[in-house]
Amino acid sequence: MSVRYSSQVRASFIEAVCAGSSVKAAAEMLGVPRGTVRGWWESAGVNMRLQRGRRGGLAAPLPPARAKGGRYLSSEDRAVIQAGLTGRLTLARIGALIGRDKSVISREITRNRGADGVYRAAVADRGAAVERARPKQPKLAANPVLRARVEEGLDQGWSPGLIAAMLARDAGQDQTGRVSHETIYRALYVQGRGLLRQDLARKLSTGRTRRKPHGNLERRGKAIYEHAYTISDRPAEVADRAVPGHWEGDLIMGAGNRSAVGTLVERSTRFVILLHLPGRHTADEVATTMIQQMSALPEHLRRSITWDRGVELADYARIQLALKAPVFFCDPHSPWQRGSNENTNRLLRFWLTKGSDLHAWDAAALQRVQDTLNQRPRPTLDYRTPAQALNTLLNPQVATTT
Repeated sequence: MSVRYSSQVRASFIEAVCAGSSVKAAAEMLGVPRGTVRGWWESAGVNMRLQRGRRGGLAAPLPPARAKGGRYLSSEDRAVIQAGLTGRLTLARIGALIGRDKSVISREITRNRGADGVYRAAVADRGAAVERARPKQPKLAANPVLRARVEEGLDQGWSPGLIAAMLARDAGQDQTGRVSHETIYRALYVQGRGLLRQDLARKLSTGRTRRKPHGNLERRGKAIYEHAYTISDRPAEVADRAVPGHWEGDLIMGAGNRSAVGTLVERSTRFVILLHLPGRHTADEVATTMIQQMSALPEHLRRSITWDRGVELADYARIQLALKAPVFFCDPHSPWQRGSNENTNRLLRFWLTKGSDLHAWDAAALQRVQDTLNQRPRPTLDYRTPAQALNTLLNPQVATTT
């Protein structure tokens, strides 16, 4: 006559094995034959085989503790799901209890329900650990066509974010033709993740071969401008980018600060102007070159200039008079106040690399760099190029008829 065991005894056996006990020890502890408990496991286990032999436990090691609230469900989350199902709570209510969408709860239950239709938190947690331990081939390693497109973008100086966005636009619903920017970064910085060429990390705007923790603002020298406009004097229309003609500028420095290239970016279109400074980038040279370059723009496209507190713009009064545009200076140690220019300078470092002599770039070469960057699609412009955006402002009649 067969013995019927309660559901609590079954649950105790499964939890003991999931906690690391051998089948023999768990069966003896509960007073159940080993042949019987193996049948219980087969009806409740999810993609996990029991070892044969004297130990007779799970083949996979104990899973590391999962942090609550992270990307993955933790053992605590799964315990709440099990209790919620026992209490006949809705999936939405269970999700609210652990801060997850009900679709996450639905997938978790479907994926980890045993052959007997019961969801068990301990089994699900061990199953997730086994699944995570299985090596998965990185997406870029498995798709040489996609990898080639990523490398082509990096060779052109595109950021991983821009590459990912353009691939998504081109791929449409085809998931095999897209990749996230995080996957690209991991392929660059984690050896063996994506088989990207080793030189490509240096082609990022940062030029780094490893990731750098964020949080510290750049610390730079400052100059005192007693009678100059500060960024707090700048009109509100500059901040919202609704009105074109407001520029941000700075210098990109070469090796030993012995050479420099001036950069200007228009806030609404992200159009870039590069200033060729073949001399010692003195205040006089910077002012003269800036006036010459920006005088070609119509007045409504040169409403203001925002600059860092560097001595190179000590002749700002002459710039204001010649261009009929006020010059505003950022607060000390606040490069984020001219964020468009900071981002542009990061992109320009693809060509104007750190530690190089920028005197090697003549006016014609800088013009080619300027044109290349102004013809790059920008996510902030709905993937139009800065050149297209500026042309719309210069020729509004043409833009409305095309």
